[in-house]
Amino acid sequence: MLASYYVFFSGAIAMGFAVAGLFFVRFWRRTGDRFFLAFAGAFWLLMLQAATALGNIPDESRSWTYLLRLAAFILIIVAIVLKNRRQA
Repeated sequence: MLASYYVFFSGAIAMGFAVAGLFFVRFWRRTGDRFFLAFAGAFWLLMLQAATALGNIPDESRSWTYLLRLAAFILIIVAIVLKNRRQA
């Protein structure tokens, strides 16, 4: 019973990340700013991490999926740093 809730919420979270990525792509098309494209990529990496958890409750043997989350956060940090360096 608990596993079915986990699968449902993991899917909902993955869908939310995908939609957020699409919003950032729309902002990127409007402005042409690579900052938004980096955020879209980060949210899609987070979506992939959530989607890999579907059907499997995370355990120590699947800890490599968290590298996707790490890559997403690094992408966000790099985008913010580059945006601030360009304005200075």
